[in-house]
Amino acid sequence: MRNLIICMAFFMTNNILEAKDLNRHIEMKWELGYAATKEAKPEKWIPATVPGAVQLDIAKAEKYAPYYYAEHWKDYQWMEDNYYTYRSNFKKPELLTGEKLYFISKGIDYQFEVYLNDEKIFEQEGMFTAVNLDLTEKLKESNTLVVKVLPAPKLHAKPVDRTQASHSVKPAVSYGWDWHPRLLPLGIWDETYLEIQSASFVNDIHVNYQLNNDLSKAEISLEVNGRALKGNHYQWSLKDKTGVIVSKAEGNIERDDFKSTISLNSPNLWWPHDNGEPYLYNSEFQLIDNSGKILQTTASKIGFRRVKLVMNSGAWSEPEGFPKTRSVPPIQFEINGRKIFCKGSNWVNPEIFPGIMTRERYDQLLTLAKEANFNILRVWGGGIVNKESFFELCDEMGILVWQEFPLACNNYPDDSHYLKILKQESASIINRVKKHPSLAFWCGGNELFNNWSGMTDQSIALRMLNSQCLALDPSTPFIPTSPLMGMAHGHYVFREWSTKEEVFQEMARSKFTAYTEFGMPAPSSVEILKTIIPKEELWPPKPGTSWESHHAYNAWVGNTWLCQDIIEDYFGKSESLEQLVDNGQLLQGEGYKCIFEEARRQKPYCAMAINWCYSEPWPTAANNSIVSYPNIPKPGFYAVKNACRPVLASAKLPKFKWAEGETFFADIWMLNDYYKDLPEGKVTIKVMAEETKIALLNWEFTGLKANINQAGPTVRFKLPAWKTDRFTVLLEVEGHPEYNSEYTLAYQPRAITGKKYTPVMNQ
Repeated sequence: MRNLIICMAFFMTNNILEAKDLNRHIEMKWELGYAATKEAKPEKWIPATVPGAVQLDIAKAEKYAPYYYAEHWKDYQWMEDNYYTYRSNFKKPELLTGEKLYFISKGIDYQFEVYLNDEKIFEQEGMFTAVNLDLTEKLKESNTLVVKVLPAPKLHAKPVDRTQASHSVKPAVSYGWDWHPRLLPLGIWDETYLEIQSASFVNDIHVNYQLNNDLSKAEISLEVNGRALKGNHYQWSLKDKTGVIVSKAEGNIERDDFKSTISLNSPNLWWPHDNGEPYLYNSEFQLIDNSGKILQTTASKIGFRRVKLVMNSGAWSEPEGFPKTRSVPPIQFEINGRKIFCKGSNWVNPEIFPGIMTRERYDQLLTLAKEANFNILRVWGGGIVNKESFFELCDEMGILVWQEFPLACNNYPDDSHYLKILKQESASIINRVKKHPSLAFWCGGNELFNNWSGMTDQSIALRMLNSQCLALDPSTPFIPTSPLMGMAHGHYVFREWSTKEEVFQEMARSKFTAYTEFGMPAPSSVEILKTIIPKEELWPPKPGTSWESHHAYNAWVGNTWLCQDIIEDYFGKSESLEQLVDNGQLLQGEGYKCIFEEARRQKPYCAMAINWCYSEPWPTAANNSIVSYPNIPKPGFYAVKNACRPVLASAKLPKFKWAEGETFFADIWMLNDYYKDLPEGKVTIKVMAEETKIALLNWEFTGLKANINQAGPTVRFKLPAWKTDRFTVLLEVEGHPEYNSEYTLAYQPRAITGKKYTPVMNQ
């Protein structure tokens, strides 16, 4: 039976595809075979799940142990070097006069050939460019369609690491990273189907708009191309979220490519969720024949906004004196004329095999990101460009997307073949993603500037990406890589090994326009650890075991990411796994709290705080992530959530560990990212230990101006004798418990304690 489906990918600037039409979809049933050479035929066939990955199909059919348990991921590595054949048999469908049958795939990873009835009809390198093949003239009554996938691309002269990815537009993370095993996905990874298309058919629709200077009017243009459109009629309407038509156009079609324009007065603007409503309009285009029959309907969503990267406050005046060089480049994000402070996280692949990502999984993770008060996600260049549902959900939730191209930490070459594929893939990525109002800006890739990359702004690949973005999406900003001069990546541990400098001192001496990577490691929960590490290896943790395979040891440097020595320096030798996990997770939460809040205190010169990283592609033993696989928040998630609230009372702490008799001190602030003025209030500062609270200071702050912080007094307090290894600092805002904050710090009692007088000293 013929079913209704989404018929095609529409390239609409600043809107979401949600197409529905009168064309028909034929489901395909797939099987998979593999062989060691291209010429050899598969010895057997197994069921294949599409979208998915060849590794998962083999593992299911041949009963492999789960790749995430112990060190079983190593059992999957041979699969990266084989040739794979997807096969699907189908009958020739009934086609009405002028109708055509197309094979459509939104993504095949990575290099492949397509055959119909043993005839090669297409080949491609690149996983981000959709396949759209007219099969009509080559059909028989019974047909076999085959997709042959070649082995994963890699430079064999390079070490077995990410450098093998340097000549392909395949995510480098799959070749192994300090939180990702070396597993190289292959196969059909996005929606794939057969489609019957009508004789008159719209192939592409481009919707563009221009907002006037004061954002009070939108001029909207529609560009359509297709086949056999001449002589038909069209209707195009724009509806608000209640369904009321606010603008429309219609007319007779004179040619197979045509344009139409409408205007909209006083448009509701699209905003990030913490600055207003992410307002989306509904656009509907109908293709109608002379009898009034609707041939094709496409519905989409459009968000109107203007995005810019502008100079950070104070950056024009730097550097001072002569000889003089240039100021740091702009990284202050502005939307609809309003400068905002961007708070968020680095988004990495949520799955090792991204083909199994679904809208539901994206929804779970993005809902948590919004709960964390994030208004931006940096889609890191080592991973994939996400499926369409990711961007649709970001549009709906009001989460900005910093989108990087799939280049990371490598020296990508200037040779003609690589540049040809990069140009093809980048065009496909830009044309697909540019329609989304959540798109904040483009970036050439991750860390393409240093001694482990060897690239510069003059590298042809980066110059070409800039050119591509300018040609295809000129209204969206572009930066060549991250970080730029003035921005910062790192550190990734609570305390530096050699200098013993904590994150508190590190941040106090720092001054950057944006902190776009910073990490705080923590072990996963005991419950997760039990699912990935064999019982006999679980305690105590050791290198050379499954702990190391899951990134607890020798992942980056030294004993990362477990950092057991740092944890035990603060709290003493761990007597159980539970104790080690609890203490490690405490350090992560307090460390992240410190960085987010200090970055906000440095506003307006600083404009962004984006931690490394958000989630993880498989269950790790330890990692910088704040959400464990698949979507389980760590305690650090809630610490970050509190640090990213639009308004909060904040303590600037000089260090983490304090001793009995030492004078504790902290600077008190009110942090305000809210876009409206707020009234005055009162903060009470307390300390708590052994379930006893001591009030230290009251501060009455004046009214808060929109998006401006306010510095307060310094609290001082000589620490008494407590029988505990930690204490808590409480900041309570009268009448506004949603602004309250707390900080848990380490405490060292003296060996012999006695009753002491404890003065309170504040200013």
